[in-house]
Amino acid sequence: MMKVSDLRKLPHCDVSLGVFGLGGAPLGGLYQKVSDSDAAVVLDGAWAAGLCYFDTAPYYGYTLSERRMGAKLATLPRDSFVLSTKVGRLMRPDAGVRPGDDGWAQPLPFRPLYDYSHDGVMRSFEDSLQRLGLARIDILYVHDIGRATHGEQHQHYWQQLTRGGGFRALETLREQGQVAAIGLGVNEWQVVHDSMQEIRLDCTLLAGRYTLLEQTSLTPLLEQCTLHGNAIVIGGPFNSGVLAGNNKFNYADAPAHIVERVAALKQVCQAFDVPLPAAALQFPMAHPAVVSCIPGAHNLAQLQQNIDWFEQAIPPELWQALREGGLIDERAPVPQTGA
Repeated sequence: MMKVSDLRKLPHCDVSLGVFGLGGAPLGGLYQKVSDSDAAVVLDGAWAAGLCYFDTAPYYGYTLSERRMGAKLATLPRDSFVLSTKVGRLMRPDAGVRPGDDGWAQPLPFRPLYDYSHDGVMRSFEDSLQRLGLARIDILYVHDIGRATHGEQHQHYWQQLTRGGGFRALETLREQGQVAAIGLGVNEWQVVHDSMQEIRLDCTLLAGRYTLLEQTSLTPLLEQCTLHGNAIVIGGPFNSGVLAGNNKFNYADAPAHIVERVAALKQVCQAFDVPLPAAALQFPMAHPAVVSCIPGAHNLAQLQQNIDWFEQAIPPELWQALREGGLIDERAPVPQTGA
């Protein structure tokens, strides 16, 4: 059984991530306000519980999450934690920003501008260091690249990364030791596979595409990640919350077929007296490509509940029942007792 303080090493570099980390979107006020004091309590609680991997992004709360996370992490010994943030958006001052923009309940007055070019990546990296108040970032992800995100503009932004030098900027930062690892932070598995043909990725934050609800990324992506050492961090383990009871899927109201599938998963879990969110947090950790799972938390109680679910004992018969019911892909590895 895993403990949140357990570590897993990235294959290509000297970085070890906690198997359970803290995602920073809720600290940026995703869907609901979080006060400065409550954000500080969450961060203090995460550290006290043994968490040592923290993820944030300029986009979260329009820089609010980075500022809050940096204020805490700057007080800790620098080698005692691993921090990731993201590039791909530059944050420009804009007095017209309003609560609710892009789902942020309390955004700061900065408007995101997509820029995946060489200079855009470098500027974003430097801006993040300033907001965080730190001299280095451990993992740098390219945020929200992909066809589902950008639609008809995807090729334009993809060329910024490739021909425009965005990937080259990441490689330069890695070669110079300014970051230890590079990768993608996305909701689309296909663009990760495409990127692996262009650049060696150390680590990818994949949100919502390898979960108890959805295993579409098993083949070919996770197979290739295992083979080539692109470690996977699981973001969105509750698929925007539908696996934790909030009826959201992919940041919108869950459609009927998703609600029905979740109900079927929940019914099997109830038969074994296991909360569905506990199974959701533990399931993806069994895949050999996966190194960490990083749900967020709006408050200390939510953080502690996630920790309890992650560490809860789950009988192996539950996973077998889910397989037999056709509710998880038969090729997907499942957690083993004592793992």
